[in-house]
Amino acid sequence: MTNPMPPDGLTMPRFAGPVTFMRLPQRESAEGLDIAIIGIPFDGGTTNRPGTRHGPRELRASSTLMRRVNPVTGVAPYELCAVADLGDVTTNPVNVLETLQLITAQVADIRAGGAWTLVAGGDHLISLPILRGIMRARPALAPLGMVHFDAHSDTNDSYFGGNRFTHGTPFRRAIEEGLLDPKRSVQIGIRGSLYAMDDMDWARAQGVRIITIEECERLGPDAVVAEARRVVGMGPTYLSFDIDSLDPAFAPGTGTPEVGGLTPREAIRMLRGLEGLRILGADVVEVSPPFDVGNATALAGATMMFEILCLLARARAETAGS
Repeated sequence: MTNPMPPDGLTMPRFAGPVTFMRLPQRESAEGLDIAIIGIPFDGGTTNRPGTRHGPRELRASSTLMRRVNPVTGVAPYELCAVADLGDVTTNPVNVLETLQLITAQVADIRAGGAWTLVAGGDHLISLPILRGIMRARPALAPLGMVHFDAHSDTNDSYFGGNRFTHGTPFRRAIEEGLLDPKRSVQIGIRGSLYAMDDMDWARAQGVRIITIEECERLGPDAVVAEARRVVGMGPTYLSFDIDSLDPAFAPGTGTPEVGGLTPREAIRMLRGLEGLRILGADVVEVSPPFDVGNATALAGATMMFEILCLLARARAETAGS
């Protein structure tokens, strides 16, 4: 069976036709797919500027600019794998706990059907139920490693009187629940002012490798990639890309911008350097279109999605599944 393909941009203009992720066909079911691209339009975990519920729609629109082949790695994801747009996950915009359950169940169903997921968010809280869904469908998996690009560690304990489920807490919960192996987790680009000097002590005490933006600058992209590869090894790994890892000069449309971040060129170089790792799921989160300027953030997010899709396709093609 021929894999789904985006229409040829030299035959059907990229500004024409249905708006789907990467111009791929939209499917109702993940049956027969290797990778399902889904949207999670939810920002109920946001503690600062809202709007990421609109992220998937704008990421879809900007993703129509992506072509078929990675120019550097040579990966042609649609030739390696059957990929399609599965639409948006059902959410409840006024109930965080119900939404976590809905996301978990729907990701688990996709995963149990054999497809891996590439997710467009949404705020960063969605990473928690995505990880729950992966592990529910594959309970024999050991806790996952993680490569995490972000300005923030997202390992806080609670906000606003004990609320434990916000976009600043997903990876603390994931470690506590045994979804992530902290000793195989690396966070890249962390920066910005803190609430207190001990904000990241818990994460470091668990063994999370935190590479601040200052260390990124000292090491350079290639050495950061080498360190990330050392930390996660060749075990099953999740990749989470928060768009605020990029400097707001390049990605202003996000909920909690922090100056002094990565350039898109640095981020792309580091993502490409992860090729060959056993990455079996990923998300791109925190694109907030109401704060965007000229769709710059959505385009950056869609570009990162394509780069990550290439990583997933390569990993999926080289493994029998997990």
